[in-house]
Amino acid sequence: MVDLKAQYSSLKWEIDEAIQKVIAGGQFILGPEVKAFEEEMASYLGARYAVGVASGTDALQLALLAGGIKPGDEVITTPFTFIATAESIAKCGATPVFVDINPKTYNIDTAHIEPKITEKTRAILPVHLYGQPADMAPIMELARRHHLKVIEDCAQALGSEYKGEKVGSLGDAGCFSFFPSKVLGAYGDGGIVITNNGEIAEKVDMLRKHGSRVSYYYLMSGFNSRLDSLQAAILRVKLRHLDQWIEQRRQKAALYSELLGNIEGIKIPYEAEYAYHIFNYYTIRLRNGRNELQAFLTDQGISNTIYYPLSLHLQEVYRPLGYQPGDFPESESAQEEVISLPMYSELSEEQIGVITKAIQSFFEGK
Repeated sequence: MVDLKAQYSSLKWEIDEAIQKVIAGGQFILGPEVKAFEEEMASYLGARYAVGVASGTDALQLALLAGGIKPGDEVITTPFTFIATAESIAKCGATPVFVDINPKTYNIDTAHIEPKITEKTRAILPVHLYGQPADMAPIMELARRHHLKVIEDCAQALGSEYKGEKVGSLGDAGCFSFFPSKVLGAYGDGGIVITNNGEIAEKVDMLRKHGSRVSYYYLMSGFNSRLDSLQAAILRVKLRHLDQWIEQRRQKAALYSELLGNIEGIKIPYEAEYAYHIFNYYTIRLRNGRNELQAFLTDQGISNTIYYPLSLHLQEVYRPLGYQPGDFPESESAQEEVISLPMYSELSEEQIGVITKAIQSFFEGK
């Protein structure tokens, strides 16, 4: 799905130099590389503060806690996402409240949010899935009227834009993942919280360091969740290439869509008019035959993945919440119909041609 070796080969001397600099300096936890990366990320995203943490999942949980989410609260989110989104809510002692998705964007359907707001609701957690922004204007308006926090899950959407503004800078905090397969991926886990709120930034900073502002003096119960210097140094190198990679991804996506768009039975990705889609994943949709296509591609040696095969409200871990099949029909339809194809900036036109010809031959043989 992603050729990380090809990317490393294109940056080898820059990456190796950055790693050696950290090793020679001998400071491996936080330190100047992390501080510099935080400043560069805040600048890139147009935000005042950035706090590096150990993973994208930690970024979500720490941002929620810093935003005041506590046991007994409710946080509204989508069921069509990676488990970390709801897991971070549950780890705060709060309850995830799911809202169905828009079938075109796969993001939370903003028209269905307000009926789910109760006296226990404290936040909305939209996910910018596959690299496409959620429709943030109505979410921010709802949050303003109901005095709710908005924590953006931007794990798949670094660099994407909503009406010309980078995601992550729109709500009270934006949470990013540097899992290796992301558009900006580390060589291990990593994450960051972006915010324009100084209080949230300070709390996340304390939470990542066991709840301390000064070493060995603890103000709250915190975590060990610090971005390490090696990852920050690698990410600083990669950040310089990010916009170029995103534009290359968009070109690959356009080629995919050109070659697949006329095949009856395939729905190619939709880009909303307000969106600048970064195509962290290139995801098509089939009304029928998705599983058969997946088996066919696998037999042909073509990588493919389903993001996501079972909506969160139907997962065993959330059975106590009482949701039933049919509660969120758009999410449940998507889980049966989506399939993601290889996508990375080094993917060649020839490779895309092989993949799309295989898909065409599958449909011709049906």
